[in-house]
Amino acid sequence: MVSCGRMGCMNEEEKRGSQSNLCCHMSCNRKKKKKGVCVLCPMWVVLSRFEKRKKVFYWRPRLTLPSPRIKPIVGPLLMGFNPNTALLFSGIGTLIFFVCTGGRVPSYVGSSFAFIGVVNAATGFKYTAGGPGNPHIPIASGGILVCGFIYLAISFIVMLAGHRWLEILMPPVVTGAVVVAIGLNLAGAALGQASASGFDAWMSFATVLAVSLVTMYAPGFLKRLPILIGCVFGYLLHFLLGLGGVGPGIDFTAVKNSRWIGMPPTAVPVFDGTAISLIAPVSIILAAENIGHIKAVSYMTNSNLDKYLGRAFLGDSVATIVAASCGSIGTTTYAENIGVMSITKIFSTQVFVFAAIVGIILGLCPAFGAIIQTIPSGVFGGLSIVLFGLIAVTGARIWVTSNVDFSRPRNLITAGVAVVLGCGMVDGLVVSFGVIKIDGIGCSTASAIILYQLLREDWGDIFRACLGRSRKNTEPASVMRVEDEKEGELPTSACSSPRPDDKQL
Repeated sequence: MVSCGRMGCMNEEEKRGSQSNLCCHMSCNRKKKKKGVCVLCPMWVVLSRFEKRKKVFYWRPRLTLPSPRIKPIVGPLLMGFNPNTALLFSGIGTLIFFVCTGGRVPSYVGSSFAFIGVVNAATGFKYTAGGPGNPHIPIASGGILVCGFIYLAISFIVMLAGHRWLEILMPPVVTGAVVVAIGLNLAGAALGQASASGFDAWMSFATVLAVSLVTMYAPGFLKRLPILIGCVFGYLLHFLLGLGGVGPGIDFTAVKNSRWIGMPPTAVPVFDGTAISLIAPVSIILAAENIGHIKAVSYMTNSNLDKYLGRAFLGDSVATIVAASCGSIGTTTYAENIGVMSITKIFSTQVFVFAAIVGIILGLCPAFGAIIQTIPSGVFGGLSIVLFGLIAVTGARIWVTSNVDFSRPRNLITAGVAVVLGCGMVDGLVVSFGVIKIDGIGCSTASAIILYQLLREDWGDIFRACLGRSRKNTEPASVMRVEDEKEGELPTSACSSPRPDDKQL
């Protein structure tokens, strides 16, 4: 996308990259010509490319829509948070991310699934369709707020020292294992929702089948909306079967009593040591997740965005802090955006600004949140099965794309232990040290990081290097090194000053 009136605002590199629709507005803060001032693109129009005819440059508009998102509302429901609050702060967080990155990194931020397991473990909440929300949202918000401040500290370190240390701490084998563990750790909750009754089980099957068919056979852009289309299909099927008396109907009483415009509920964070110990380690997962997203966008745009990684961390962490301060979910950049951008070849950050505005508007509509909360348990269970399965497979994809060699015992043991801990520590099973508690995802992350660094294959080289340095530092200064002198010659230092007896001789 180009948002300037003239090509004079583009350098040579941007001219070559114009076919990948890179936004000139991202990097046109240099000195411009008088008539080459950048302006923001219209909401529904993205200036996609320049073409040269008879030495005249002009733009050709292309339409693009921000993809509707189901993820910002599924995560909050599973944790018992209000979906309107989550939507409002996902929009606000996206605008914060846009400002912190200077409009240079295209991404939408929203509720992170990495918080589901730890928040439910800290609050003891279990989702039931149409049931009450989480009564311990303030306690969860306190832990998320501390997590956001740790993430903020990581962003400052990355901006000052680079991100190489984070890649060493969490290489692909560790990151992939943690992502697999997150997906499988949540699998039990998905199955519980899908099997609440026999009718719910059949509705879950129909929803999963609809999502799968849309993914494979839907035309054009609809292939990028399988979760949304599957949700609508399952909802309508459940509604029609309820009207026919085949299954339970959908109660719209809450929708009828809701207002169309209003502020969503908020909460003041409460700091609890147990909740903080469970939720705070998610900051490492958010940072590793963000690195993967930035690198994927860099690959698609043929541009190096690593220099903006610290600022991306800053935007994501500030968005998490703002959301948690008002009783909402911590945020992260969404991988779904990468798939949409890879198809449309449009990387305009203005599109995400518009998506953020839509999210804010929906967040201020209580009736929309009430409709979301009427999603039947079977439909919600089917969506959860697909989403959590995709999370787990995404971790395996990290291993494949990064060419992780599982013939090496170091990688094999690291991944195996982390995945088993993540899968097995469910239903409130935690490791306790006083008030500090670590759930399955925390244990999986810690074990993967520790084992990978402990099972190094070059410990011998490290010890020899350390031993050599210690010998060099403790060697007496009076000892002369003569090994570099030619055979039969005295060291130069030995002949630098004559002895007193030499003059007499």
